[in-house]
Amino acid sequence: MSDASSGRATRPAPAGGPGAAPVPTKVVRLRHPWRIVVAVLLLAVVAVFVIDAAQREAFDWPTVGKYVFDQRVSQAAGFTLLLTVLSMVIGVVLGVILAVMRQSPNPVLKTVAWVWLWIFRGTPVYVQLVFWGLLSTIYTSIDLGVPFMEPWVSYPTTALLNTFWLAVIGLALNESAYMAEIVRAGLLSVDPGQSEAATALGMGWGTTMRRVVLPQAMRVIIPPTGNEVISMLKTTSLVTAVPFTLELYTRTRDISAAIFAPVPLLIVASIWYLAITSVLMVGQYFLEKRFARGVGARPDTGPGPVTGAMGAVDAGIAEASIAAKHGGDAR
Repeated sequence: MSDASSGRATRPAPAGGPGAAPVPTKVVRLRHPWRIVVAVLLLAVVAVFVIDAAQREAFDWPTVGKYVFDQRVSQAAGFTLLLTVLSMVIGVVLGVILAVMRQSPNPVLKTVAWVWLWIFRGTPVYVQLVFWGLLSTIYTSIDLGVPFMEPWVSYPTTALLNTFWLAVIGLALNESAYMAEIVRAGLLSVDPGQSEAATALGMGWGTTMRRVVLPQAMRVIIPPTGNEVISMLKTTSLVTAVPFTLELYTRTRDISAAIFAPVPLLIVASIWYLAITSVLMVGQYFLEKRFARGVGARPDTGPGPVTGAMGAVDAGIAEASIAAKHGGDAR
């Protein structure tokens, strides 16, 4: 007989009379010699790498320590974080709109959304950013008025949009195409019976999406969205194509060119990227935990305000009602 939880083998004691002394059980612990060998080898490799990196002159750790908290680098990290937040907020809003358009029965809306996704997912983000950098060359002014007639108001493009906002727009529009598919996958993960049940309860489309569908879809949307935020943080290093030169990577590259020390400044940029990514991962963890409450537990559909009033109505209607009451949180 084996104890599956502890991985130990035991020998059953023979049955005896009422006064028989209990026979001690011999416990044999399972051995995993190769597991220990692999662990020791990995630790040895890590130790060799750390010792070698600490002694290698090319890394120039004194220069890393000098510039890691340099004011220019910390300001560049702030611009990188601002680019990430603004681009993701705009990208998420546009992604939700595009996802709803993809689900719309209107063929025009569905086609427009599909073409948008086709363009922004089918071309490299660097190419898109170069186009946005050339916007003032393509459109020298932004005009308001009736098309093909004298404009009422005309503004120079360079006066309305500086390189920072061009970078935000370029990143956000590219991200919206990916967020649209993430949101659409989340919407499709919700049982269609939930929407039908909400309609049977008299809820409108907007109320159904806000109180029933979206809160449940967030369990599917949050994890890939967290990955997109982290990916966006690193994609900001491409905005030099606009060109916007105050973000983290470009700023450290400029400093390294001035002091002729590329490797230490690359390490400085990596330290800041890792620090911001760690904070974002912690936030993602708590968001996932927040929206995963009640997963695997069916809400109480017994006699109550909803089921008592509706009698023998399908249980899905009760679930939708409870989801709407609690904002999609099954408790």
